Amino acid sequence: MDETAAFERERPRLLRIAGRILRDDAEAEDIVQQTWLRLHSTEAVIDNLPGWLTTVTTRLCLDRLRAPKPILVDDLAFPSLTEDPADALALADTVGIALQVVLDRLTPNERVAFVLHDSFSIDFPTIAAMLGTTPAAARKLASRARSKVRPQGVQGRADWEVVDAFLAAARQGDFEQLLALLAPGAVVAGDEAAISAGTPTRMEGRSAVAAMFNGAAKAALPVFIDGRPGAAWFHRGSPRVAFDFTVVNGVVDRIDFIADPAILERLIRRAAGAQRN
Repeated sequence: MDETAAFERERPRLLRIAGRILRDDAEAEDIVQQTWLRLHSTEAVIDNLPGWLTTVTTRLCLDRLRAPKPILVDDLAFPSLTEDPADALALADTVGIALQVVLDRLTPNERVAFVLHDSFSIDFPTIAAMLGTTPAAARKLASRARSKVRPQGVQGRADWEVVDAFLAAARQGDFEQLLALLAPGAVVAGDEAAISAGTPTRMEGRSAVAAMFNGAAKAALPVFIDGRPGAAWFHRGSPRVAFDFTVVNGVVDRIDFIADPAILERLIRRAAGAQRN
């Protein structure tokens, strides 16, 4: 495979890395183009091209993050979902801006360690080599970033607020926000009827669960499941699969897919952003 073809094969992954680190698609394109120019001009013998490209892209992103820039936004709240399409669009913009504000407060090293590990499962020794530090220090950077990215005041939020924020992040494809709303050992499991309908039997881990919901749940509607705030997928007006959330200390600890007819018939529709009285 020639150099150009090899680079083009890696380009989508590099764009995802740069896009998630910088939160700017135009800047991500520019960074990846610079990576291509570096590859085109280097005389070094490259044994591991994907690794070399990842390292160069990450270091270029670090340079971009370290460049001084003005802060244009002070702070924003995370509002609850509404059912009005115009309000939902406004919410998407607000949540995206708010998360950007939080990410902007991370140091460049924290941001890179968090994104590379939590979004792309790159191991800490590799991240440490990119950052010029130790694996233990890289692990601490990611942990510190994770605690900062989690929305302020999240532990004081009601369960329905956490559920609605999770569904909003899923619909918007906001991977970092999904990670922030999930417990480290988050679990997804299905009952027998749901598994027969095609849901996973079991899935564990924050990254795996976030990846599953990233860009999904667009057809899920808010419901109460035996009085608990959750969501359900409806087909022709009838619920087919319920998403039963277990929220612990302000984050999602477990999501059960339920297709048991006896439970589905007890579901009660709720307005997004509503709790049960």
